[in-house]
Amino acid sequence: MANNFAPTLLHWFHEHGRDLPWRQTRDPYAIWLSEIILQQTQVKQGWAYWERFMKRWPRVELLAAATEDEVLREWQGLGYYSRARNLHAAARQIVEMGGFPTTLEGIKSLKGVGDYTAAAIGSFAFDLPAAVVDGNVYRVLSRYFGISTPINTTEGKKEFALLAQSQLSTFHLSPFTFQLSIYNQAIMDFGATQCTPSSPDCAACPLMETCVAFREGRVGELPVKLKTLKVKERRMTYVYVRYQGETAIHRRGEGDIWQGLYEPLLTEKVPQGAVLLRQGVKHVLTHRILLADFWLWQPAERPALPEGYFWIKEKELDDYGKPRLIEHLISLV
Repeated sequence: MANNFAPTLLHWFHEHGRDLPWRQTRDPYAIWLSEIILQQTQVKQGWAYWERFMKRWPRVELLAAATEDEVLREWQGLGYYSRARNLHAAARQIVEMGGFPTTLEGIKSLKGVGDYTAAAIGSFAFDLPAAVVDGNVYRVLSRYFGISTPINTTEGKKEFALLAQSQLSTFHLSPFTFQLSIYNQAIMDFGATQCTPSSPDCAACPLMETCVAFREGRVGELPVKLKTLKVKERRMTYVYVRYQGETAIHRRGEGDIWQGLYEPLLTEKVPQGAVLLRQGVKHVLTHRILLADFWLWQPAERPALPEGYFWIKEKELDDYGKPRLIEHLISLV
């Protein structure tokens, strides 16, 4: 069964693999950029951001020379903004190293790069013998081999990593030329478009006859993931202050969500005369659910601002990187 797995994936990939621009290059910068953008982001959304970053900063030296505000502004709308800050920090690491690292350990030393991302970059750019293990790979391996070990446990991560790595040496690629990157791309695409989380197309699956989950009727049960995350609610009250064509904002600090991004007045006490524009706007993050109230305040005199806030012209708001929730709230004005 195992000997049939990888060759079948490669034949499938030859017919159904996705044509993505970062797969048409061996430039580690372009590949690394795509992998960071696609963390927690679907390809159809991340594609435009990758093109935008490559157009503005076609070389890592240019990205390293940018300011954090500039990078966050280009990232606006993608969410998980720590990725953008790590991207910027890693670009400066690469420049300090004198070039992109060419070993797995070197790649993993970059800010924001873990085992999966290092394996992807290493195999795609340098043909390093490293198997990728992401959500798609967990799902395909778990179903095909009938593995019920939870994927978010130490035991599960180790088991799947060893299994994924073992597949790199179990097949001959004829009629294809041997490239580790092709196998990694094949299993990722297979999980993303064929062996999907819900409603996988098992009837058209080339692995159906040897798939343990299909044979045992367990496709919907695998992979197993323990529920350990407690989602909390958080209420936030924003006041958009408007005075003679200006508004007040501040930059969020460290130790909380949206670090380095900008927002209007966040307060526990709404000023007298403010008008409620929207109440209880729901915004879902990984670890919490935000419920935001949004007010508009147009005072007759310029008010004093809390520490850290400053005035800008309203027409300049687009120059400042903002979380998606804040973009939505400001659009109400």
